[in-house]
Amino acid sequence: MRYAIEMVNEPPSHVAPNPRVGCVIVRDGRIIGQGSTRPPGGNHAEIEALDDAARKECEVKGATVYVTLEPCAHHGRTAPCADALIRAGVSRVVAAMTDPDPRVSGEGFSRLMAAGIDVISGVLENEAREMNLGFLSRIEHGRPWVRLKAAASLDGRTALPGGQSQWITSPAARDDGHIWRARADAILTGIGTVESDDPQLTVRAVEVSSQPRRIVVDSRLRISPDAQVLAGGGTWVFCAQPDPGKTALLKEKGTDIIVMPGKNGGVDLPAMMAELARREINKVHVEAGAILNGALVQAGCVDELLVYLAPSLMDEGHSICRLPALASLDDQIRMQFRDIAMIGPDLRVIARLE
Repeated sequence: MRYAIEMVNEPPSHVAPNPRVGCVIVRDGRIIGQGSTRPPGGNHAEIEALDDAARKECEVKGATVYVTLEPCAHHGRTAPCADALIRAGVSRVVAAMTDPDPRVSGEGFSRLMAAGIDVISGVLENEAREMNLGFLSRIEHGRPWVRLKAAASLDGRTALPGGQSQWITSPAARDDGHIWRARADAILTGIGTVESDDPQLTVRAVEVSSQPRRIVVDSRLRISPDAQVLAGGGTWVFCAQPDPGKTALLKEKGTDIIVMPGKNGGVDLPAMMAELARREINKVHVEAGAILNGALVQAGCVDELLVYLAPSLMDEGHSICRLPALASLDDQIRMQFRDIAMIGPDLRVIARLE
C-alpha cells in the first residue's frame, strides 16, 4: 500500500477532478501489475494495473489488489472498476479508505464481497487522505482545499509600503513556489495584485501537462482587458457588481465573468468556493495581497498556509494577512506546523489551520 501511495505522490499526479489513486496487484509475493488513475476520461488505477499485468502476460486470477481508494461501482466517464476486478477473478482487495463520493461510498466494497472477494479497508488511511485533500474537501465539504502562499521577510512583511515586493525571497524559493502552483487545479489572486504586479499566474519553473485555471477576485470589475492574467483566455473573474459593457469586452478575451455579490460590496467568498467545487476544482492555490488573504481566512476559506521566509527584516510594509485587531490573545487564529524546510537561503513553513 505504501508503494501504491508513493507511486502517485512522486511526482504528484494531476488528474482532477478525479481523485489521485494508485493500484498494485500482487501474486505469490511479487508485483505483477501497477498503475495510477489517468486524467478524466482515461483509465482508473485498477484498470491501468490490470492492463499492466496483461502486458506482462501475468495471471491475475487469485491475486491480491492493493488500492488507495475504494474501487468505483458506478458508470461515470468510465465503467465500474469493481466489476473489472470481479471479472479478473482477484481473490482479495486491500483498500486504504472508503470513497466518500455518494455514488460509491461502500457500494464498491459491497459489490466485491458479494462476488466472494475478501475486502480489507483502512490500511494507511491517513496517508491516503493526505494524498487527496482536494478531492475529499470537495466531496465532503462542498469546497476546494485552499492553500494560501506568501513570501515574506522574517518579520512578516510581504512588500514595502509602496507595494514593491519583487523580490524578497530567493530564486530557489520562487522555483519551489511554482512546484506548488503545479499541484493545484487553480491559482487565485485579487485585483490589487493584478494591478500592482500584472502577474501571469502560470507555472513556469516546472513542466506541466496543463496549466492550472486562473481566477481573479475583482469586486468592481476593474481588471484591464490587457492584464497578463487574461492572456490566452480561460480565466475566471468573480465580481460583486454586474457591468454588461465590461463583461462583453472581457468575454471577447475568453474570460468567464461570475457575479457573486456578498456583504459590503465584496464578493461572497464562501459562495465562490462552493461554485469552484461545483466546477470540479479540487485544490486552489492563493497568491494574493493582505486584504484578500485576510478576507479568505476570516471567511473560513483557507485550509493551509505555505510561507517562504527570507532571512531579512523590513520593519514597515504589508503583512501576509490583514485581520481585525484582537482584544485578547485567546482570539488568535491557531495553526499547526506541518512541515519546515530550508529552500536555498530561505525557510519554507507549511502550517494548517486547526
